[in-house]
Amino acid sequence: MLREPVVAGMFYEKETYALKKQVDKLLVKIPEKTAALGVIVPHAGYLYSGKVAGEVYSSIIIPETIIILGPNHTGLGAPVSVFADGEWRTPLGDARINEPLADAIIKGCTYAKKDILAHAREHSIEVQLPFIQELRRDFSFVPVCIREYERDVLRQLADTIADVLKGRNALIAASSDMTHYESAGAARKKDTMLIEIIEEMDEEKMFDTVTENDLSMCGFIPVFVMLRACKKLGAKKAKLIDYNNSGDAVGDYTRVVGYAGVAVI
Repeated sequence: MLREPVVAGMFYEKETYALKKQVDKLLVKIPEKTAALGVIVPHAGYLYSGKVAGEVYSSIIIPETIIILGPNHTGLGAPVSVFADGEWRTPLGDARINEPLADAIIKGCTYAKKDILAHAREHSIEVQLPFIQELRRDFSFVPVCIREYERDVLRQLADTIADVLKGRNALIAASSDMTHYESAGAARKKDTMLIEIIEEMDEEKMFDTVTENDLSMCGFIPVFVMLRACKKLGAKKAKLIDYNNSGDAVGDYTRVVGYAGVAVI
């Protein structure tokens, strides 16, 4: 199946030349790139979060196999939804689904289902692709959209991902924005607390902190799965690459969204 882009012209430029120019402007030259096992990357419009996303992707080696974990903003589809075959189109071309890897995740995790509905209008995974496409063309990926909150389900998904990636040159990208619609000062305070926990690589503490304090980090579920899977694959540390908020783009700091970029090594 071919998935057409749904937020081209809204979150990023619609025309090929304009998008290439937009992404190239957001990427930076970093001589020594990191071989990361996982990353946290924001997913807002490129005007707002593109700088952080560009810094993250510029700083790492893009491998041939990628799993992109995104939150489910629409509520559609399966709780753990794997888009299992075909291609995803962006103005920069078509990105191929790694069908054997998708099948392995579905077979290995009781709760993961082959599903396209959750992906139909979801932006959190789509907006990652142009950055990856501009840096590497010969890659395949598996998109997994998650709205499940039960920790046992998330642990099984993470463990399955770690199992199927063992021995592969692969990256797990967790798509997430941070605090939503608070003042820049309040957002930074809450986000700093969460980033410190993420740097400790304690996904359980992060989950507790978000849920017990009703924090508005929209992708903490994908981050939970990514951190657990990366630790099982041998990751030893997480480091902050960049942080800003939407106010830095538009000059209004009264009601912002925070964006953090993190590499897990």
